[in-house]
Amino acid sequence: MRAFVLTGPREYAVREVPAPVAMPGEAVIDVERVGVCGTDVEFFTGEMAYLHQGHSSYPLRLGHEWAGVVSAVGDGADPAWIGRRVMGDTMIGDGTCRRCRRGNQHVCEKRQEVGIRDGRPGALAEQLAVPVSALHVLPDSVDSVLGALVEPGGNALRAAQAANAGPGDRVLVLGPGTIGLLVAMFVRAAGAEVHLLGVTPDSLAFARSLGFDHTWTERDLPELPFDAVIDASNAAHLPALALDAVQPSGRLVYIGLSGSPSTIDTRTLVLKDVTAIGVLSASPGLAATIEAYAKRVIDPRPLVGGTVGLDQVGAVLSGERPPGTGPGPKIHVVTSVFDATGHKNGAKPGETVDAVS
Repeated sequence: MRAFVLTGPREYAVREVPAPVAMPGEAVIDVERVGVCGTDVEFFTGEMAYLHQGHSSYPLRLGHEWAGVVSAVGDGADPAWIGRRVMGDTMIGDGTCRRCRRGNQHVCEKRQEVGIRDGRPGALAEQLAVPVSALHVLPDSVDSVLGALVEPGGNALRAAQAANAGPGDRVLVLGPGTIGLLVAMFVRAAGAEVHLLGVTPDSLAFARSLGFDHTWTERDLPELPFDAVIDASNAAHLPALALDAVQPSGRLVYIGLSGSPSTIDTRTLVLKDVTAIGVLSASPGLAATIEAYAKRVIDPRPLVGGTVGLDQVGAVLSGERPPGTGPGPKIHVVTSVFDATGHKNGAKPGETVDAVS
């Protein structure tokens, strides 16, 4: 099969690699659509911390925001999975440690991470293999565009829930990227007033096009009482700004990661009686995100600015915007297993798979 392989910092190729075989308890997925995210970019540049901590090494097969169709299962897996439209959890715990037994497999010390840590090749390929325990079925109302947005949506939903905001509350979201905008959508759906802080005029204009009228830069951020502040940025100085901006007895949610350490003054945290929460993974929020998409609680489709094939992934990771790309921050990749209309290549006449558009 064809797969995008990152061979070193800013070095890559689309290669023919062995197709995956379903081991016991696993499924093989025909990958339909994959999102490119900031973590992938950090691996591309060589800045990702896992590379320096020994969790990941080149060559790498990226891709952890995906949707596809089960084409095979291994021993011990229910054959009924075959043909189902699915997305998958990125975090795969060992299933035996104390954290896993307590339902926190996403922070298992020995966890695998699909497309991120060594041992679990990602979805920027025609196929991938994952345990069936990691799969989530996509209903008909959640097509592949939404399916590939479930993983970032799960992170955002958890951050929005951690803010615990509703009608009468005012929430500031730092960073109008994919995660920040998804967070803002979920917070707005909960009834709170949402403000967004960004840097570039284009990103703030796009946020306004989604109905978020309160958009600011650091220079013009008004001194308003924010009941919760959610940092979805990669700027090292913004966690401290978040603490300064939040109201006493408010809530801070940190979901963004910077390339260098951030610092906050814990004296301020204590004296303001603030609750601070960190969000690592989408895992506990995946099922609820699928349900939210199915019920149209939010519609994240406008966040997808463009769709490319495997051969264009390297250019996207290097920062290029494909011709014709819209203003949305997310780029999706469609593998050659499916054509541009959602038909599976090699399918019999009249046989279709969920449309990708």
